[in-house]
Amino acid sequence: MMAQYAVLLYERVPPEELPEEVQRGHLALPAEVAARGGRIVAGMGLEPPETATSLRGDLVTDGPFIETKEVLAGVFVLEARDLDHALELARLTPIVHGGVEVRPLVGFEIVEEG
Repeated sequence: MMAQYAVLLYERVPPEELPEEVQRGHLALPAEVAARGGRIVAGMGLEPPETATSLRGDLVTDGPFIETKEVLAGVFVLEARDLDHALELARLTPIVHGGVEVRPLVGFEIVEEG
């Protein structure tokens, strides 16, 4: 079994303003990763940061935990041979103004009811 990594996408451009080629790039990403020996296990986009609710101990506040120019726009789980391979695959992620962060996952499992 290959190692699993979370790839966090940070972007300044709102989803509705992403150029068409970037949107197509996101749709093509799983095939691109597979062609290079990896696999995207799961992926999801996030609603805008103003929809977030943050918890800090007992304090509940509206908005993101951290305010930055780039917002956490989505995340996907990637299987790769090792960290170098994961970084190579993560570089394929189309980003207009921002970047990606790659983190190894520890004990990843799918939890199902029943």
